[in-house]
Amino acid sequence: MSRKELDRAAVLEKLAGGRLTSHDAAALLDLSTRHVRRLQAAYRGGGAIALRSARRGAPSNRAYPAGFKGGVLSIIGAHYGDFGPTLAAEKLVERGGIAVSRETVRQWMTEAGYWIPRARRKTVRQLRLRRERFGELIQIDGSLQAWFEDRRPLCSVLVFIDDATDRLVDLHFCPSERRSTT
Repeated sequence: MSRKELDRAAVLEKLAGGRLTSHDAAALLDLSTRHVRRLQAAYRGGGAIALRSARRGAPSNRAYPAGFKGGVLSIIGAHYGDFGPTLAAEKLVERGGIAVSRETVRQWMTEAGYWIPRARRKTVRQLRLRRERFGELIQIDGSLQAWFEDRRPLCSVLVFIDDATDRLVDLHFCPSERRSTT
């Protein structure tokens, strides 16, 4: 039994023992007094186990028939395995007359491994290969800072780095990172 059902049983036991009124029990359980009377009758008739939901473990009333999911997945695997769930659902309706919601198709395709949600996809990025010879590519980066504290105004340091060797080629202090006209 769930924690909620056990709590209900404890309150109904107090109600049966006369330690609570039905109004107080309704307030404790956050239910109407009419519903408490119905639960009380069930408790008297079958004990705490009667408070358990009769639908527990039963399939949903909205569930598809037993072999339907497998049939749909076999069609998707044969014809639409590389489709996304939205397009696969549209094609199922268009070509097969099988109406299944896009979200249901997405869940089934994810379980079967035909679809990987975007959050779980791994992106592989190819790193750019370094240049082979010194001087072939010089990268320039600048940073505007108070390099000389209060003694001079803000200036930018421009760093020239060789791509092949990763060596510092040159370093310049300039008023800004913008191209100078001098």
